[in-house]
Amino acid sequence: MARIALVTGGSRGIGEAISKALKADGYEVAATYAGNEEKAAAFTSETGIKTYKWNVADYEASAAGIASVEGDIGPIDTVVANAGITRDAPFHRMTPEQWNEVVATNLTGVFNTVHPVWPGMRERKFGRVIVISSVNGQKGQFGQVNYAATKAGDLGFVKSLAQEGARAGITANAICPGYIATEMVMAIDESIREKIIAGIPAGRLGEPDEIARCVAFLASEGAGFINGSTLSANGAQFFV
Repeated sequence: MARIALVTGGSRGIGEAISKALKADGYEVAATYAGNEEKAAAFTSETGIKTYKWNVADYEASAAGIASVEGDIGPIDTVVANAGITRDAPFHRMTPEQWNEVVATNLTGVFNTVHPVWPGMRERKFGRVIVISSVNGQKGQFGQVNYAATKAGDLGFVKSLAQEGARAGITANAICPGYIATEMVMAIDESIREKIIAGIPAGRLGEPDEIARCVAFLASEGAGFINGSTLSANGAQFFV
């Protein structure tokens, strides 16, 4: 029987690559999206992966959405908390709204995604929780106090959750991508993008598929003894 995976923000960018990689590995995959219905429909048409619309910042919407997924395809074994947003500004110009929006999606949204499936994972004695953090949660970044704080918080989340879930056969790990060639990054002015690449010893941006392969490994049966870990995939840009 196929494992069932939920990927938040799973129809675009890194999430899209993750959804496709898990399906290729035999998972039954459900992907969430927040607003781009045209892209979600095209993704489903291309891949056959069903998409569900909800805001991960809303606990009740997340719980209802997860119940819908489980009603459609069965109990969720693997959660990839990938959905995230940026609202960049230097701290002296950052508004409470910019802070709260990012915290609600990138940190509280992880709680909202994992909490509803946790009892089932504990009951079935198996689960995989994978949180997509960021290199900027490890090293910080100018203009991203809000974003970096949430991504650092995600690391504390998995380290603590791993200790609670280990005896129930549940692992919780994080992946910290560096700069990846997504639509968002490729939309940055070329001169700025060149400066970013100049700071990456590998001399290039990462590819979404490279992050997806990290997820596929951590989700696998063979990764059962890896728990509470942070996997950095940043082209040697930053070491912990």
